[in-house]
Amino acid sequence: MKLTVWTYEGPPHVGAMRVATGMKDMHYVLHAPQGDTYADLLFTMIERRNHRPPVTYTTFQARDLGADTAYLFKDAAKAAYERFKPQAMIVGASCTAELIQDDPGGLAETLGLPIPAIPLELPSYQRKENFGADETFFQIVRHLAKPMEKTARVTANLIGPTGLGFRHRDDITEVTGLLMDMGIEVNVVAPMPASPSDIAKLGQAHFNVLMYPETAETAARYMEREFGQPYTKVVPIGVGATRDFVLEVAQICGLEPKLDESRLRMPWYSASVDSTYLTGKRVFLFGDGTHVAACARIARDEMGFEVVGMGCYNREQARMLRGLAKDYGVEALITDDYLEVERRIEELAPEMILGTQMERHIGKRLGIPCAVISAPVHVQDFPARFSPQMGIEGANVIFDTWVHPLVMGLEEHLLTMFREDFEFHDDAGASHHGHKAKLREIGITDASETETVSPELAQPNTGPVEIVWLPAAEKELKKIPFFVRGKAKRNTETFASERGVNEISVDTLYEAKAHYAR
Repeated sequence: MKLTVWTYEGPPHVGAMRVATGMKDMHYVLHAPQGDTYADLLFTMIERRNHRPPVTYTTFQARDLGADTAYLFKDAAKAAYERFKPQAMIVGASCTAELIQDDPGGLAETLGLPIPAIPLELPSYQRKENFGADETFFQIVRHLAKPMEKTARVTANLIGPTGLGFRHRDDITEVTGLLMDMGIEVNVVAPMPASPSDIAKLGQAHFNVLMYPETAETAARYMEREFGQPYTKVVPIGVGATRDFVLEVAQICGLEPKLDESRLRMPWYSASVDSTYLTGKRVFLFGDGTHVAACARIARDEMGFEVVGMGCYNREQARMLRGLAKDYGVEALITDDYLEVERRIEELAPEMILGTQMERHIGKRLGIPCAVISAPVHVQDFPARFSPQMGIEGANVIFDTWVHPLVMGLEEHLLTMFREDFEFHDDAGASHHGHKAKLREIGITDASETETVSPELAQPNTGPVEIVWLPAAEKELKKIPFFVRGKAKRNTETFASERGVNEISVDTLYEAKAHYAR
């Protein structure tokens, strides 16, 4: 463990909090020092929940360390039961309290509480938040779920959603709809928003939909082994993956695959001339392994991007992502150091970043558009509107989320590129307020284009310097949209002519861009 300004994952007890916070009638008694209560803010402020996490802290202080701290835990556990009357309780220690070795699980057993008290052994100095969530949910399932007779109709459990999850609430709704279209009912959704009594009924479903491997794969494997429940391997993020998911579910259940694509709005854009602007855009992906793998497929196969790099911060998914990266011809970056991620982005110089809240900040500093695809995220990624990542509607949301930063980035690029033009100079008002604009003297009109240009740009090649475009620069120029390419060409030639440069290279093109962006 090391201190850092930013972190992709908290300690494992934060993962346990994500599970407890998502559930109902479950309480978490956490042996922790005063100060570890900061974790409450993650849910009440960032996720904007309307209630505090169901967590009771022992909040021992430095002066307590010279005495017996075990009694503090016992008193806190008894008080939590008397106050909240939960159906079950999980007990554990934070990373700091782990050093005291008070054994919260053993202490809870001596209390004789009339509810299950499930001990958590979370090695804080070897593992992190996603492991904590995965292990906590597994222990809850192991203690509370039992083999049961299967339901008369085909049913499925949706497993993996937690508090602080990236769009988990809306993904539940979307995946439920996909299953209902095939005549499959949902038995239990867990851990969020299930109660301990719901967990007890997990065994009666015919199969499990593993929505997020980071937080539920251990439980899925356990239920496959103990309850005979197969689980899905495809995460339905993206059009292709959603189709594959429906086929996989149909094979598990022996049903005909059925997918209503009438809500899918992405294909119409692919047939438009505007879509050519996206083709070949170089993107870098970073986040948790599941979302990066799903989004890499979308980026390459559905959006026409070029994936130039990818990586994940959760080492549990490292092997999977390294294998996937080979298929894309890139090297996977497995790290939890955001500075290392920033260095890789600077080296690759992509045209777009698909990442976490951290990469959004990195993109701002480097001037690269960024769309968020994975936790950790901030408050703006918990919208009030319906905004899933999975299923058909999720594909629509992803398309908008990724395209808009690129389109807005293009707009900003054009405004800075032509800031010296008479429409866009600093003294001019908004272009849609004609009476506010202070137009400069208008020069001659270029007969080949229906636009008015300033005198200094009308004939940039007149003079002693003969301008020659080098092949690489000419190729780069063609990447600029056709409707402004003429202006970009004249601005660059004017810049070169004024400096006595007769050969325009790629460097000259971007120096001209920087000059007009002042």
